[in-house]
Amino acid sequence: MKKSFLLLLTAFLSVMQLHAQFVTSENAPKKAKAAFDKAQAAISTYNTKEAIPFLKEAITIAPNYLDAYGQLGMCYLETKDYKDAVTTFNRYKQLDSASLRQVMLPYSRALAGTGDFQGALQLVNRYIAGSKVSNKNAEKLKANYEFAVSHQKEIPFHPQNLGDHINSSDPEYFPSLTIDGKTLVFTRRVNGRNEDFYISHRDSTGGWSPAKDMGEPINTSFNEGAQHISQDGTILLYTGCDFPEGKGSCDLYISHKTSNGWTKPQNLGAPINTRDWESQPSLTADNQTLYFARETPTNGSDIFVSHLLPNGRWSEPESVGPNINTKGRETTPFIHADGQTLYFASNGLPGYGGLDIYYSRKQPDGSWGPAVNLGYPINTIDEEGTLIVDASGKTAYFASDRAEGKGSLDIYSFELYPEARPLQTLYVKGFVYDSVTQARLPANVDVIELQGGTQVARFTTLENGEFLAPLPVGKDYAFHVSKKGYLFYSDNFSLKEHNPDHPFEKNIPLQPLAANASIVLHNIFFDTKQYVLKPASVLEMDKLVRLLNENPTLKIEIAGHTDNVGSEKDNQLLSENRAKAVVQYLVQHGIDAKRLSSKGYGKSQPVATNDTEEGRATNRRTVFKVISL
Repeated sequence: MKKSFLLLLTAFLSVMQLHAQFVTSENAPKKAKAAFDKAQAAISTYNTKEAIPFLKEAITIAPNYLDAYGQLGMCYLETKDYKDAVTTFNRYKQLDSASLRQVMLPYSRALAGTGDFQGALQLVNRYIAGSKVSNKNAEKLKANYEFAVSHQKEIPFHPQNLGDHINSSDPEYFPSLTIDGKTLVFTRRVNGRNEDFYISHRDSTGGWSPAKDMGEPINTSFNEGAQHISQDGTILLYTGCDFPEGKGSCDLYISHKTSNGWTKPQNLGAPINTRDWESQPSLTADNQTLYFARETPTNGSDIFVSHLLPNGRWSEPESVGPNINTKGRETTPFIHADGQTLYFASNGLPGYGGLDIYYSRKQPDGSWGPAVNLGYPINTIDEEGTLIVDASGKTAYFASDRAEGKGSLDIYSFELYPEARPLQTLYVKGFVYDSVTQARLPANVDVIELQGGTQVARFTTLENGEFLAPLPVGKDYAFHVSKKGYLFYSDNFSLKEHNPDHPFEKNIPLQPLAANASIVLHNIFFDTKQYVLKPASVLEMDKLVRLLNENPTLKIEIAGHTDNVGSEKDNQLLSENRAKAVVQYLVQHGIDAKRLSSKGYGKSQPVATNDTEEGRATNRRTVFKVISL
């Protein structure tokens, strides 16, 4: 970029023509020329900011110094001071409109940088109309400006610097956040050289504690960057380049948080890492799906996805598809906790210029829908990079070199406008334990959206039984926990009216398989006064089929219970028929009828009061009981 900047300066200065009303380097006063030459020397060593005072001095001495105005406009453009660049190019045009073509493209970029895309488009169209040969750069700018003009709605954007506890005079970037919003991990380039990770925790007042170096074994003498902390805070994935054990130029590494701290990072290995460039990882909230960027000599940078297999290895990565990946560069994927919204940067999709940030929604068939540009002024003519969004969907975080920053790059937050928000996501967290011995148990967890049967999360808890499962707000979920040798546990959560500020905390007891052990089948559903299984019951029924197949000698009883609404006779018959409906489903799915029995208890065995709707709902239940092993 800097080289092209210098070439452009040389090009337009070499064709300057002398006119009486302005001064050029050919006839400038000696002191003005000396200041101009000092600016040239600074520019030649890429010290653009140092050149600006010298150019201003030259203009003070010679107010009509055309060359100085041209270079000053270019310097403002290079330092992203677009407002002053426009003012300077305007003065250049006033001095010599005949040579305006020499600065027409940078002038148009300056206008676009201030948000005047209509003026920028007019300028670039004039430039193209006067060209004898095509200019790819001009055509690209035209496409950007036309896109901007056709998307004129300016979206709300009020970024806030995260402050001195996070940002410093060193560059800070690549923010990553846990699902509870209490832990922030980011990259800091210390002394402008070594990239390390820093961590901060939200305090009781809602502010951030002073960021601390994560230290060994995470940070080393090598550069660690582009990190992602898992939503539950137990996994750190990051990019390591040119490490001794690396597979290619840049690879992905993983470290796990234990009671003794972070483990020594390990190379993720094949098939994630190859001889190509892998970077910028992002995990789904259940830690089972990994998104990352891979750059190859033939395809540029694309976004890939891989799934964690039962054997603990990652599946062969696949492209996320043509709605996201283009012939250009796609980078910095971020999968939100809802598992349904992917944010990323691209320069291959229609946009404002450079890398823009987009989002895509997952479709019912699992594919990704059309990419949507986040809009101006989140996206500008410059390159935008990483953006993450907290679990609430309201607050986004990004890095920027804005003028009011503490250093060259700072981390900011802003309220994301509603149309671009993901699903607000809560979570259920806790641990699984043996109901008899109280010992913690690793177990398998499934979270399924009831209406569509879509799997939201599937994972194995930590060895100590701890788990965290995402629950996007506005839907109903079935929650299943299972382990071999135990009865499974089922529950359901309705988040259609739940207070979004209060996540669920639930510790799950699993009962060992034993005679008389029983569980309530919380995800068996019937319409009022009916005994036909509703479609949403299939998930639970299939879990029961699987348990019986895994334990072929197990004999069970299915018991139906009702509340006290209605006559005793009607309730007794209803409970019997509901129990029979469950048994019938099991038989139809291959379970020997000799292993099954059903019984209706009507309203005779309430487990809660019948004086409230909540109590009556608890009494309306289907129970699975072990008769013998």
